[in-house]
Amino acid sequence: MRSKSDRMLAGVLGGLAEYFNIDAILLRIIFVVLTIPISPLILVYLAAIFIMPNERRMDS
Repeated sequence: MRSKSDRMLAGVLGGLAEYFNIDAILLRIIFVVLTIPISPLILVYLAAIFIMPNERRMDS
């Protein structure tokens, strides 16, 4: 799910970082490095914005 607390643009990478239990900054750096030679990765990111649901917050 897209993160509401750890987001830079839409929360996709923050949500993936939470899911895989890794640092979001590391995942963002890997994404940027891979995006430069592999431009279709941008389209995958844009598709993920619409496909991945927002995370639900449990209010107490």
